[in-house]
Amino acid sequence: MKRIAALCAALLSTACRVEYHPYDTRIEGRREINSANIARIEAACAERTTIRLALISDTQRHYDETAAAVRALNARDDVDFVIHAGDMTDFGMRAEFERQRDLLERLRVPYVVLPGNHDCLATGERIFTELFGPVDFAFTAGSVRFVCLNTNALEFGHDTPVPNFDFLERQIADPPARVRTSVAVMHARPGTEQFDNNVARLFHRTLRQLPGLQCCLNGHGHRFAAEELFDDGIVYYQCDDIGRKAYLLFTLTEEGYDYERVEF
Repeated sequence: MKRIAALCAALLSTACRVEYHPYDTRIEGRREINSANIARIEAACAERTTIRLALISDTQRHYDETAAAVRALNARDDVDFVIHAGDMTDFGMRAEFERQRDLLERLRVPYVVLPGNHDCLATGERIFTELFGPVDFAFTAGSVRFVCLNTNALEFGHDTPVPNFDFLERQIADPPARVRTSVAVMHARPGTEQFDNNVARLFHRTLRQLPGLQCCLNGHGHRFAAEELFDDGIVYYQCDDIGRKAYLLFTLTEEGYDYERVEF
């Protein structure tokens, strides 16, 4: 009995934390990350005519590879910011979000994160919004408007519009004055099982109304792809999952863009 009592006392006094429930939402550490980092991006890029960004995606379970990607990106001096196209987590658990966030916090440049379908499981949507902010958001880097959209329709009921056409139409109707071109970013692109493909063509036609739409960026497919889904010159660029140790590097100007798949 004395040994049991001593063991209980040791467990109660230990500094380690026990996960009591997979739906735990008690977030620790930095929150509202996207809005703070967007402010940094917009301030740093305000007068820029050339913007360079790195796109990563689907880091779920790949903690070592995410850390390696951060090191590889930090070794560069030509990246303005990083976009994570979703699926930080596998089960939408708080511990997964926090661990991935802490890895991305090591980046020397600001980053923003979109929700993936796995990030919306269980209480994941609530945790995502507390950590990063709204699931639909937009920002301007130089003269380029980045419109970032939740497209994980399969994870939401019919009472939640996914994609959110009201948000998208506001971006079309009232862009900042300095915007000349646009890039649309999402996790699941049209044609995938997550997307509401009843509205796929309408969605793309609506995207085409963004000022000077250059291209669309997405994750979810786990393998690199570059395809004109609607045969109209707008290419959807799909990023590898981070387990394949690659990211996409985009250089954008008012006249056009280039991209490169970079292995690390």
